[in-house]
Amino acid sequence: MRIAFLGTPEFALPVLQMLIDRPGVTLAVFTQPDRPVGRKAILTPPPVKQLAERHGIPVFQFEKIRSEEGVAALEAFAPDLMVTAAFGQLLGAKNLAVPKFGTINVHGSLLPSYRGASPIQTAILNGDRVTGVTTMFTDIGMDTGDMLLRQEVEIAADDTYETLSEKLSVVGASLLSETLDRLEAGTLTRIPQNNAEATVCHLITKQDGKIDFAESVKKCHDRIRAMNPWPVAYAMLDGQPLKLYEAAPSDLPLDDASCGTLKVVGKKLYVRCLDGYLNIRSLQCPGKKRMSAESYLCGCNLDGKQLV
Repeated sequence: MRIAFLGTPEFALPVLQMLIDRPGVTLAVFTQPDRPVGRKAILTPPPVKQLAERHGIPVFQFEKIRSEEGVAALEAFAPDLMVTAAFGQLLGAKNLAVPKFGTINVHGSLLPSYRGASPIQTAILNGDRVTGVTTMFTDIGMDTGDMLLRQEVEIAADDTYETLSEKLSVVGASLLSETLDRLEAGTLTRIPQNNAEATVCHLITKQDGKIDFAESVKKCHDRIRAMNPWPVAYAMLDGQPLKLYEAAPSDLPLDDASCGTLKVVGKKLYVRCLDGYLNIRSLQCPGKKRMSAESYLCGCNLDGKQLV
């Protein structure tokens, strides 16, 4: 089977690796262009491109796969099937018309919940305890196509966007493998989504990392987890952004301090939230490397200062 794979970040890697290892598959990879990364803005190929090139798989990169050039490249490859996983671009009708058997997407939620660009981060932000992966046929809408297979995944209390993505990507690869088995056997069942139960999540931006400590400890903790490793949760300290990577709820007794007040107890750093104190474990101030809160406290006194 000729398969055009469309994906970009780390989430897509287990899916691509499964397709590479699957017997009888001829692959071409379509991904986003190389982007500048880090302070030095070093032009870096996306993870999917790096994996594909290590295996000698042809790679095509387009700012817009819906462009004439993008459609032409897909048509030239003439895939039987397209598979997408965190590609990062919307497909047009001309793209979807290319593959003989349609386009299957690996989506990081239990559809119809969390259609859109940030299903994994949104599940953590909302304090969910369970999420999952859905394979689906792609149509012209935003994750509105018929569902194929779904598998639930538990969200651990300390899961971050990074760790949960890793779990879901592995499940997604396995689920896609089963989906392809059933497709080839002619036993794949299409299940229309119930649009009345659908929820939509927006594209996460850096502004979504801003923490409001007038919210509960759980809400603040969930935001820190959801924004790690990108865009990273933050609050302002003395007019400068302080990035917060890791935290944990604590049993520190409540007092009359206002929300956002920092408190140092021994070698531990806490911040007052609406209903309790959150233990800050890992942070980064401007111009410095990420470090533990304990190391940060060795060089400054934060007790009584305010995060806003």
